[in-house]
Amino acid sequence: MTAPAASTPAAAPAAASYDVLVLGEVLVEIHAGTPLREAADGTPARISYSGDALNAAAAAAAAGARTALLAVVGEDELSIPLLRRAAELGVDVSHVRRAPRPNGAYLLSADTEGDREFVYWRAHSAGSTLAPAHIESWRDLLTTSTALITSGITGALSPTSHDAVLAAAHLVHGAGGHLSYDPNFRPRLTGRARARELLARIAPLTGLLKTSCPADALALVDTGDPATAAVRCRALGARTVVVTAGAGRLLLDDGGGARYRPVPVNPAPVDATGAGDCFTGTATARLALGDGLEDAVAYGTAAASLSVSGRGGTGRVPVFTETAALAARHRRVTGR
Repeated sequence: MTAPAASTPAAAPAAASYDVLVLGEVLVEIHAGTPLREAADGTPARISYSGDALNAAAAAAAAGARTALLAVVGEDELSIPLLRRAAELGVDVSHVRRAPRPNGAYLLSADTEGDREFVYWRAHSAGSTLAPAHIESWRDLLTTSTALITSGITGALSPTSHDAVLAAAHLVHGAGGHLSYDPNFRPRLTGRARARELLARIAPLTGLLKTSCPADALALVDTGDPATAAVRCRALGARTVVVTAGAGRLLLDDGGGARYRPVPVNPAPVDATGAGDCFTGTATARLALGDGLEDAVAYGTAAASLSVSGRGGTGRVPVFTETAALAARHRRVTGR
């Protein structure tokens, strides 16, 4: 399967070095005002823009990193506000490609407890045309920038997207760059065998592998225990593993012994959509900017906690001064 020729540019913009590149999918987000099973004719809804790549890129930019999005978007009317929103969030969109396809979209409902329901429309989307040819057009960016973030969602969009993720990961790793990867297993999008295969090939190339337990861990490494999940991901070759295990629980394993890290609790959660992406974007940005692992993780957890006060994937992207202040307060209280 090959991507349509129209989605691959004849000439790419001049390359520049970035602190963080994010490879993946941008989605139109439609936020319903009621639980989806109760949606009726006339139910109000709000349009915004999300997708794990945009969520992570927005967080990285907010954390102070010079950040660029590597994605394919459509040529429909929503592409203009979609890219405008990304730029408003501080993300460089000059390297984004176009394809004669619609943009992917999803319908979301979340209650005040943060419980979520999703319905996706992404088959044959512009994002799914991502292919190794795009990666080649971004070669100079990928080999000169400090860090890359990508995910299992991106790799599951299509066979060419799968190959594109692997190609980008190998380029970054070969150039001595940092790779952050989140398996983000979605059973409606891909099967366990395919997701495991991609994880096994990506893990040895990662500097930071962020996964969730039990969702990812049960499907991909056959355990509901965060510490065991971290050990099994490290056995695949990941240098550092972060396992999120629900509100307030995060386990860090960098080979020096697994330990739980304190997580600031948001007293008034609205919507947890994108919180994991916010963690990954923030932590990767701070690593790229020279912070140590413990500090980067502390900033990532603080930013993720703040993010759940907003509705939608990019509804609340905290500025770094706010993130750093919460991390400092939390450290004083916990002593860690």
